[in-house]
Amino acid sequence: MAFGSSSKIFTVFITDSLNNTASHSGALLADSIKVALYGSTTNTPDQTVANTLTGYNQATSQWLATYEVTATGWPAGGLALASRTSTNATNVYTFDAADTAGGTTDTVTNAYGVLVYNNTLTTKDGVCYNAFGGAASVTSGTFTVVWNASGIFTITV
Repeated sequence: MAFGSSSKIFTVFITDSLNNTASHSGALLADSIKVALYGSTTNTPDQTVANTLTGYNQATSQWLATYEVTATGWPAGGLALASRTSTNATNVYTFDAADTAGGTTDTVTNAYGVLVYNNTLTTKDGVCYNAFGGAASVTSGTFTVVWNASGIFTITV
């Protein structure tokens, strides 16, 4: 993915969640939500694509495993989000989780961002993507995605 500096929620995730479709039934706390690392390629993440283009490693998706960055502690498919929270305060909805760390001796090169997706669904539909703002790497260490203090994503209503 040719990540820029933008992190976005897929618009189809919002639409499907509000319409309670099978793709996204608002089960961010009940379902298995994972985060996969991605490098920079010719593809550019797109917030407004159809649902079939948001899924992790689906045939028509932008998020194929070939573009993924992996290591021993960051396997293909990524890691599960732990300690997830879903809150609403002062008209701001926040989805958050604990920072996501791989193994202690990982070597990760040129990770530009992540896909957050619903691993429970057969189609592994995307929720959002988060850009790092540039290449991130670690050599024989722990690669950790430190989520923004405001959460993985927020929605002001």
